[in-house]
Amino acid sequence: MASTIIDSAIFQGIFSSDAMRAVWSDENRTQKYLDIEAALAKVQGQLGLIPQEAADEIISHCQLDQIDMAKLRQQTERIGYPILGVVSQLNLLCRDKLGEYCHWGATTQDITDTATVLQIREGLELVDAELAAISAALAKLCREHRDTPMIGRSNLQQAIPVTFGYKMAGLLSAVERHRERLAQLRPRVLVGEFAGAAGTLASLQTGAMDTQAALCAELGLAQPVIAWHTIRDNIAEVGAFLGLVGGTLGKLSMDVKLMMQTEVGEVFEPYAHGRGSSSTMPQKRNPISSCYIHAAISVVRQHAAALMDAMVADHERSTGPWEIEWIVLPEAFCLMAGALRQSRLVLEGLEVDVAAMRRNIDMTHGLVMSEAVMMGLGPYIGREYAHDLVYDICRAAVKEQRPLLDLLCEHPEINKHLDRPALAALCDPSNYLGQSGVMVDRVLDSLTQ
Repeated sequence: MASTIIDSAIFQGIFSSDAMRAVWSDENRTQKYLDIEAALAKVQGQLGLIPQEAADEIISHCQLDQIDMAKLRQQTERIGYPILGVVSQLNLLCRDKLGEYCHWGATTQDITDTATVLQIREGLELVDAELAAISAALAKLCREHRDTPMIGRSNLQQAIPVTFGYKMAGLLSAVERHRERLAQLRPRVLVGEFAGAAGTLASLQTGAMDTQAALCAELGLAQPVIAWHTIRDNIAEVGAFLGLVGGTLGKLSMDVKLMMQTEVGEVFEPYAHGRGSSSTMPQKRNPISSCYIHAAISVVRQHAAALMDAMVADHERSTGPWEIEWIVLPEAFCLMAGALRQSRLVLEGLEVDVAAMRRNIDMTHGLVMSEAVMMGLGPYIGREYAHDLVYDICRAAVKEQRPLLDLLCEHPEINKHLDRPALAALCDPSNYLGQSGVMVDRVLDSLTQ
């Protein structure tokens, strides 16, 4: 019986993905415990710390299908942690009490933390793949619309012309920084944990550091410099990273929602029959993916804050903060998978209405070109005076419902310096796109190879 949006048979494909849900599933988590116990037995057998016969026997039973999951639930509810339940079951599965060598020198948090890191590694691979696809979709839009004029907006008001390629390039630059951040955080985060009760590995009188090094190598993780049982900046960094990615996806969804408004109509989410329709208003085409993105990333940001709270841990093994991670980390990854999937869907099939973009530029009859006119007049009458003069003319254009160009041409302090063709050039949006194209090219040139 599913009770969360992530596990819901109805909503799970909207707010998450099957691949990410599998990463954080009970089955994968438990198999990670078994993988670590098997790796630990293997390296300790090789180091002569436990009998090779015991190592072989333990490894032979580290398969999920040999674990009674119903029993593990009961054990976990009774004990409070699943690791002892797993170890107990392995012990009973092994012949001749060879299972007594399972978990040799380890503590519950060693196995739990290392399993979490292995899950994080798998989760980040899925995030990385989605970011790469989103980057490619944004790059395609940048190339196609490098020189497509649209109105830029400030405080939700029309400002000056930009290009749609420029708008997409801003998002693309952020996505590329996220990909760089992901590459940079991996060495800090993908680190194993094997340190014993209080982090000192006192449980192994010989071969302690050799075991730690070999275990981490076996699992493909870096060896920790020191125990991190209650030093949780690495996990919090993952949460912060997901929060940052979510912020960029939220920016994308916000702009798409605003541009999809009936009165704007510049872009539309991909069309599918009935998608985003209303139960009572047949004409509606709601920005449904953008709604899902907004909701998901808002929760992810709160989870990032919760992982910061989990850093405030007591002494060498914490009482409560650690369990915060159990709650929010899987959900943060799963919701992020949904937001990434919806963002990719939007970008790969985005419908761009170039004519509507031009229509919206022209709807003020030239007022959005006032800055261009002011700067063009500056060399003749001074920038500040030009600002005040054009401001007054703009107010008159609004009051009289006339094109800005006509009023400019009629003004004696202006027409003595610039004739109508010159003023028309200043009022042409295509002449006032600044370095939009150059900036788009720079972003595209910097893409991760």
